[in-house]
Amino acid sequence: MNWKIPLFKIYSDEDDLTRVSAVLRRNSNWAVGPEISEFETLLAKSVGVKHALVMNSGTSALLAVLVAHGVEGGEVITPSFTFTSTVNTIVLAGAKPVFAEIEAETYGLEYRDVLQRITAKTKAIIVVHYAGCPARDTLLLKKLCQEKNIALIEDAAEAQGASLYGRKVGEIGDSAIFSFCQNKIITTGEGGAVLTNSDNISKEVGYVRSHGRKEENVNYFESTKSADYVSLGHNFRMPTMCAALGIAQLQKIEQLISLRRKNAAFLSDGLKTVSQIKLPLLPEHFTHVYQLFTITLPSKRVRDELQDYLAKRGIMSKIYFSPIHLTTYYRNTFGTKEGDLPTTERIAEKVLSLPFHTMLTIIEMQEIISVIKSYFQDNTTLSA
Repeated sequence: MNWKIPLFKIYSDEDDLTRVSAVLRRNSNWAVGPEISEFETLLAKSVGVKHALVMNSGTSALLAVLVAHGVEGGEVITPSFTFTSTVNTIVLAGAKPVFAEIEAETYGLEYRDVLQRITAKTKAIIVVHYAGCPARDTLLLKKLCQEKNIALIEDAAEAQGASLYGRKVGEIGDSAIFSFCQNKIITTGEGGAVLTNSDNISKEVGYVRSHGRKEENVNYFESTKSADYVSLGHNFRMPTMCAALGIAQLQKIEQLISLRRKNAAFLSDGLKTVSQIKLPLLPEHFTHVYQLFTITLPSKRVRDELQDYLAKRGIMSKIYFSPIHLTTYYRNTFGTKEGDLPTTERIAEKVLSLPFHTMLTIIEMQEIISVIKSYFQDNTTLSA
């Protein structure tokens, strides 16, 4: 469908084009060019960690970091309110996902519920920073993981640049991942990264990323020496053109985040008088980067009707997220069912993500606000 107001658009400028074109024109090192290490260095510095390893997707990054942390044969606690790759990678890494509840403020893992689900088999906890806001209980989960000798992994796919209590998302856990998919804070089309302060995890992620090959600062494509393969691995490498784009995007990340915050403030101000809507919450001492602008409605019926009302007027919206434990694969494979996570299920049936990106115009945002207000004016009795 050709949407009048699509869910997102991608910001790009001449610097993006110049950097990518430079890689293409040199006719060499499209797979392992110098831009890879440059992007990794800039990423690590931007977060304040020792290592950053770029990948061909956030999914690859999460799978690699789970393998590197040795979760195979164990359990990994995860929210169900997330994108499917968060959970799929647990299974692909040979572990069992253990679904835990989310809290109703930032929609991140709820500390007390997680505490009840830890067993002797728990190898890791994945905290997801939803929609660009750090999960409320992140620091409590960090302390818990330290006490229990469990790895804390941050799925910060949506939250690059966010912080809590002065600490940047991505440097709190034992490891973290970013996504650079086309709708994220910065983009390389597809792409991702692992961030960690651990030399060992960095080394193991490197093996998973490139066939289990022991490289040690040697460019495989430019060396005459035979490589040694010390473990199994995949080809999760990021192409050099994507890394060049990532460098250009990262250099303007503060500008991009500023535009998102400005647009979020405009939408929030325009919708604050609509009593039936819960707007995105920003806890004190937290910073939000608004990868999504998600509103919460009184009920599933109202949410679904509003989504249809918007669609009929050419305005796209999307449900982020439907619970993963209620999808066919997890029902059939792990026996999960409705009622397993009542808080998650209640929240998931009420959320709706509105069109949101850096290039939203005032006119577009005014139209979004106007259509939403019109819906509630046309349905004055709607409260449930």
